[in-house]
Amino acid sequence: MINSITEEINNHADPKKARLLSRFFKTGKGEYGEGDIFLGLVVPIQRKIANQFKNLSITNIQKLLNSKIHEYRLIALIILTIQYKKFDESKKRIIYELYLKNTVNINNWDLVDLTAPHIVGGYLLNKDQSILFDLAKSKNLWERRIAILSTFTFIRNNKFKEALKISKILIKDKHDLIHKAVGWMLREIGKRDLQTEELFLKKYYKIMPRTMLRYAIEKFPETKRRYYLDT
Repeated sequence: MINSITEEINNHADPKKARLLSRFFKTGKGEYGEGDIFLGLVVPIQRKIANQFKNLSITNIQKLLNSKIHEYRLIALIILTIQYKKFDESKKRIIYELYLKNTVNINNWDLVDLTAPHIVGGYLLNKDQSILFDLAKSKNLWERRIAILSTFTFIRNNKFKEALKISKILIKDKHDLIHKAVGWMLREIGKRDLQTEELFLKKYYKIMPRTMLRYAIEKFPETKRRYYLDT
């Protein structure tokens, strides 16, 4: 089965797109995606392949996750999200634990964003969420992004407390990928409860990185945006 899925992935390789994706996902020396290898598959094709091989074993999923090829890892993660939805609680836990054991391989923002809310956020929705606070304090950029993106599931369920606490932990983070993620989650809170978002902003907007603030207030009326940006 592993040979069948890798062959299918490789058959869709597009060298021209691969070069574009390599630049877009910052794979150069010293960049956040250094060393990542792209084959050039767009996400819809990767989703199609994931659905085709949705019953792939955990052993073979792990083999894909160990690969340096970006699409192998993303397809493996998408398969996990598919399996997570249909499994019972005991098997959901296996997928959740596998995910957290592989944070070293979940090492670009699309890998995190397309999967962390479904698996980590989904599993922890009604459970102890202290692991997210540990991840938020990690030296690993991607673990910090997993922490905040996992709260997207909570936000969708109108549970904002954890997202706000993790946003506070990350408010002085040095990386713009965290600034964007936190601002995005604050904006999502505001879509559902503007008062809650603004209570947080009024307390912290003056010390927020500008990118984080801009993302958080993106949907505000212009006069209100100018208030936060200019005062």
